[in-house]
Amino acid sequence: MTAKSLAAAQFMLNLAQGTSDPSLTPMQLLKLVYIAHGYMLGQHGRPLLDEPVQAWQYGPVVPSVYRAIKDYRSSPVPRVPGARPMDFDEEEKAAMERVVNKYGRTAGTVLSAATHRPGTPWSQTWQPTQKGSCISNDLIEAFYAELLRQPKHSAL
Repeated sequence: MTAKSLAAAQFMLNLAQGTSDPSLTPMQLLKLVYIAHGYMLGQHGRPLLDEPVQAWQYGPVVPSVYRAIKDYRSSPVPRVPGARPMDFDEEEKAAMERVVNKYGRTAGTVLSAATHRPGTPWSQTWQPTQKGSCISNDLIEAFYAELLRQPKHSAL
């Protein structure tokens, strides 16, 4: 299944496009979707996405979202090809809104660097000899639950 992952990416893109700085690059959108998934797991103990996140060389990646937007390269993403509208529940919407509001204007390189820090789920999973290893939702949940417990938390 990838429908929910693509719909989440489009939902977050729509949120960003409703701001005064509506452009998100593929790298930004990929990292924001991952962080929203982490927030959902960390706060509510359930996934936002319907597919596993993988550890790639340049960080955590949701494969269906990557495939859908990769052709935009470093240009702003106008839409997520293949995304269909989906009814998200209030907790899911809140997690995505929180992430876009907090990190939506952050450069993709900064978001990417944040997901590579030691101790992150990606750093605990990434192995150069194994492409596409799945990052367990348990690792993501534990990391973001701890992050969200901090009074002035930031994923950066």
